[in-house]
Amino acid sequence: MVRLVFLDLDKTLIGDDYDPSPALPIIERLQSIGFKIVFNSSKTLAEQEFYANELQIAPIMVVENGGGIFVPEDDPVSQFVNEREGKYRVLKLGLDYSLIRQEIDPIADEFCLKYYGNSSVEEVVRFTELPIHLARLAAMRHFSETIFSYCSTGFIEILRDRGLTVMKGSRFITVTGRTDKGKAARTVIELHKRLDEVFSVAIGDGENDVPMFDVVDLAIAVGGLDYKKAVAAADVVTAVDFIETNFKRR
Repeated sequence: MVRLVFLDLDKTLIGDDYDPSPALPIIERLQSIGFKIVFNSSKTLAEQEFYANELQIAPIMVVENGGGIFVPEDDPVSQFVNEREGKYRVLKLGLDYSLIRQEIDPIADEFCLKYYGNSSVEEVVRFTELPIHLARLAAMRHFSETIFSYCSTGFIEILRDRGLTVMKGSRFITVTGRTDKGKAARTVIELHKRLDEVFSVAIGDGENDVPMFDVVDLAIAVGGLDYKKAVAAADVVTAVDFIETNFKRR
């Protein structure tokens, strides 16, 4: 059996200081009981690569709220994915970033929208509190835009009426094509089912994690997120305690 754990990054695996080092024992504990790590985050490929390198792992990376799935070439399921991009096989589930910008840019002034595409690196640092090197990685977008601030929420319905998905994360609003973390997680699960049976877990803290929770065998909501289908845990350490206690030998 393949055991998958889908991990949100911001405010789940990675804390407010964006330091990856506290996440290392979490990764090691999950791997020690046989779980394969899959990042499933609003973060870009470049950001996720940074954390993967720091944690010395090569996970499948679901980027930008399900916009795309990047599978390392040496991963067993890469054989089922035809498109190549650099050192990855890629499944593109969302819209290209340029197409999303075509819908957001014309209404930006009306709703006082600030997002990566119309913000300087310095503004991104101020909005996100990211270190500048991570702010630059966050701006390297493929499939989504992130709304940092606005003066009215009326833009949400406009973008949804234009066929875009608008999801609230733990801090910001993300705009993608017709995809989400759940659609991407289901795709990753189905790829692995071509190899073996799958037991899947998801850990997250935001509303944008709910679609992911709905497609896994065990959902764990951390940080105060209340969702009826998810086990509640104070933080990711407590979540892993629960997994170790209940599924160590599953």
